[in-house]
Amino acid sequence: MKISVWALCAVTLFAGCSRAPQPPAATASPAPTYFQPDPATAGTISGTVHWNGSRPPMAVVDMSSDPACAKLNPGKVYDNSVVVDRKGNVANAFIYIKAGLEGKTFAVPTRPVTIDQRACRFQPLILGVQTQQRVDIINSDSVTHNIHPMAHINREWNHSQEPGDPAMHRQFLKQEIMVPVKCNIHGWMREYIGVVDNPYFAVSGQDGHFEIPNLPPGTYTIAIWHEKAGLQEQQVTVPAHGAQQVTFDLHTKS
Repeated sequence: MKISVWALCAVTLFAGCSRAPQPPAATASPAPTYFQPDPATAGTISGTVHWNGSRPPMAVVDMSSDPACAKLNPGKVYDNSVVVDRKGNVANAFIYIKAGLEGKTFAVPTRPVTIDQRACRFQPLILGVQTQQRVDIINSDSVTHNIHPMAHINREWNHSQEPGDPAMHRQFLKQEIMVPVKCNIHGWMREYIGVVDNPYFAVSGQDGHFEIPNLPPGTYTIAIWHEKAGLQEQQVTVPAHGAQQVTFDLHTKS
């Protein structure tokens, strides 16, 4: 059987199209290398946060605008902006490594942290979280709340949560000190979130004490943030397998 010239050209053209060059296969990005401190040389920074001067008075929080919240809080409820014990120790200060870890990448913690809306307050008042770590938000109250992180570097979002609603799960992708959080329903509710790109941070306890363990030896800039005192910094050198003590003295920022 004879094949026409036109048919032969068509077959040749089709064959040429079918042999068109294919784009190269995408290559997988190499897995990140996470830094792990050597337990034989890792050290610790610990210390105490003090209030410089007389203890500031604690204002009474008025919850009368929501009878359900007032019922959950019989008696007087005090503002917890400055919590100072009889020895002058300060709770709720956020302490973190600001410099000295450059060039190191850290694995994201698998364990989430939790924000609870309980007794018409955010708990805890000060929360530390690593970038990309999961944050679980729950409402333990019998009233509706609203959580509104007013981030400037991360994405701002705003979500209401009714009683019995499932937990919300969120992440903060970039370091930001600090992210203020408010409830648009209850004006007295607030919280602050310290988002850092490493696991070296702490919140001072009721006795003013804090501890940042498992640090590789080196010189660091350690910073502290407090709602009413602002930001302070100190330079600290951590010896191999040693401990370094730090004291911060706070006062109301002008």
